[in-house]
Amino acid sequence: MRRNVTLQEISDGNLYSRHDLVRVGTGDCKGCHACCCGTGHAVVLDPLDVYRMAKRLDLSFMGLMQEYLEARLIDGLVLPTLRMVGEEERCTFLNGEGRCRIHEDRPGICRLFPLARYYESGRFAYILQVGECQKSNLTKVKVKTWMDEPNLPVYEDFVTRWHYFLKNMEAYVQEQPEDAQAVSMYVLNTFYAAPYKEEEDFYQQFDQRLAEAKDSFGIEEEQLI
Repeated sequence: MRRNVTLQEISDGNLYSRHDLVRVGTGDCKGCHACCCGTGHAVVLDPLDVYRMAKRLDLSFMGLMQEYLEARLIDGLVLPTLRMVGEEERCTFLNGEGRCRIHEDRPGICRLFPLARYYESGRFAYILQVGECQKSNLTKVKVKTWMDEPNLPVYEDFVTRWHYFLKNMEAYVQEQPEDAQAVSMYVLNTFYAAPYKEEEDFYQQFDQRLAEAKDSFGIEEEQLI
């Protein structure tokens, strides 16, 4: 999701890699779930997020959409987001004690918080969002530890390529607005609704779909927006 703010407005001004220490750690949230409420449509889900949810809950993409997700217009494309419910606008995956019911398979944006990604020149760096986490006395933790993501370099490559693919799709829609609905349906059907085989590597299956999509829309590998 595009944010019309400067780096200085939302972060401590530093760019971090997976190997850097950043002050985000807390040993116990003690029931705090403030970061899981009132986020609006900010938790936009990528194909890996949805794949993990579907596998964990034994649901199809449409099953997830009926119970846990919403389709929202994000920067010109319709994409799935986490559903927020009730007066507190709680994430639909929070249990009665305010704990995440899918924590091991939580979305990438949730894994990041209070970190975020800053994209530039075909890659991204991690940034620390200031004033977002309500906890105090945070300790320093390595980014790769905080992310709790198996094979983090491969994951980082995946989210980078997904980001720039979406940017190209958004540019396509801006140039041909009459095709906006068809493009959104293509992205949803190709990368979310069509099931991935659990016995095969997710990333390899995604790579194949991405290559076919780029070929269909005439996107060159070096096209970075």
